[in-house]
Amino acid sequence: MIFQLCYASKKTSNDETILKDLRDILTEARDFNIKHQIHGVLYYADGYFFQCLEGEEKHILTLLNKLREDPRHHEIVLLKTCALKDTNFYNWSMKYVGRNSKIQNYFKSLGHNSFAPNQLNEESLDAFLSFLYDVQPSVA
Repeated sequence: MIFQLCYASKKTSNDETILKDLRDILTEARDFNIKHQIHGVLYYADGYFFQCLEGEEKHILTLLNKLREDPRHHEIVLLKTCALKDTNFYNWSMKYVGRNSKIQNYFKSLGHNSFAPNQLNEESLDAFLSFLYDVQPSVA
């Protein structure tokens, strides 16, 4: 079985360093994830990170502990943990999706003026994940 964990967090970086931080985060994530057969996606907008990780539970939980110590973000909110039969992000050690108009419109339809992943419930989270499965990756 594959273990899935989704979380949201707030950036601590200032606007001048966020692009460098995103590049560093993606480089570190891809290196770690390849070594531990973790797949996933990172979305960043409006000062919030959203990440969905899929892999062996012990590796995901080790990574979560590392993430809790990372000074580039804070206020981590666990949104979902579950078992899956297959990974949804098999081709991606870490897919990155930048600001996206479909996602912005989706959050507006939920009554949010900006990206607010910490406000997602189970149903809206599943719909958000399906956007992330299908959308083309971005370059940070």
